[in-house]
Formats: sequence, structure tokens, C-alpha cells
Amino acid sequence: MIKTIIFDFGDVFINLDKPAIQKELSLLGKISPPQIQEINIAYETGKLSTSECVNAFQTILTNATKKEIINAWNAILLDFPEHRLQFIQNLSISKKYTLILLSNTNELHIDWIKEHVSFYNIFKSCFNFFYLSHEIGLRKPDTSIFEFILEQHQLNPLETLFIDDTKENTDSAKKLGIHVWNNDPKTEDITNLFTIKSNIF
Repeated sequence: MIKTIIFDFGDVFINLDKPAIQKELSLLGKISPPQIQEINIAYETGKLSTSECVNAFQTILTNATKKEIINAWNAILLDFPEHRLQFIQNLSISKKYTLILLSNTNELHIDWIKEHVSFYNIFKSCFNFFYLSHEIGLRKPDTSIFEFILEQHQLNPLETLFIDDTKENTDSAKKLGIHVWNNDPKTEDITNLFTIKSNIF
């Protein structure tokens, strides 16, 4: 029986355009995917501050302004459908499960969401625990982030479900015995959770 549900944020609740960062940064100058990924990992694990992240991009994209880089960086973020908010609100009200959010993210993206998603604080309040990678210094798919959550809350992996749109992340959690749903944001919606994963509830 599932007692705890751990949710990813992007492409589970808020829609993303994942290729947009590479596309938009490339319009500002020559930059490779490995260069972006290296900066991204450091930023998402709190090893770089926001100003250090922007400066790192400016050393590569020497003609780009700070504002252009930030806009390119945030181009990944799209809309947050309100029916998904209603879903997590109802789940929170039911008190059937411990609800945890576990997101690979960064300060710029969260600041954008706070500014553009009017119900962000309501959304956040639906969770018993809310973990952002840049705040805890851990990042999926490293198993250490799942071990941290399991130990922090004394969770039984067999009673825990983790939902994420990235297979690399769900594969990592699965190795620890956690039930997983690698959702496809193009064809599946979090609001159908109990239909799609009915076999484990």
C-alpha cells in the first residue's frame, strides 16, 4: 500500500519546453549542450549562485546581456494548468498520503514561477515537504537524493511512489525499491494518476 507520493515539478505540474534553453542560448552565440549542462548541474545543486551562473554564461556568450541570458534560461517554463492544482489540493485535503515535491530546479526558475504563477504559494502549501535541488545541494538522478528523502522521513520504499517525466530519474529511484511512474507529459496527465497506477494503490 502506498503511503507517500513524491512528485517532480516540471512536466508533471508545470509544462516545460525542454529544448528551449539550448535554442535560445544558441541565438546569443556559440555554446554547446555540454557547456550548458555543466553550468546547469552546478546551478541546480547550489554550487553556483544566480549571479555566478549568469556570469558563467557571459564568459561563453560574450556579447549577451544579463537580461538576454536570463530570458533564454527561463524560456523552458510554460504554463501551469489549474486542473493540476485542483488535483493536488484535493489530494492534500484527503490526507491519505504524505505528499513530497522533489524538483531539480534553481533560483531563476523558481523566481519566474513565483512571478507568473499566481497560485504558487497555494500549490506549495499542498505538500507536507517541498524540496528544491539548489536548496538541498542534491540532484536527480543521483541516488543520494532519494536516500536522503527516505532517511529524512523514515520511509519504506515499498510504500513510496515517485513520479517523474525523466526515465533516468525514475530508474534511479527504482533501484532503491521505490515504486515509480515515468509519466509521458505528451500523452499522460498527473490527474490520471489513480487510473494509470491503480495496481499499486
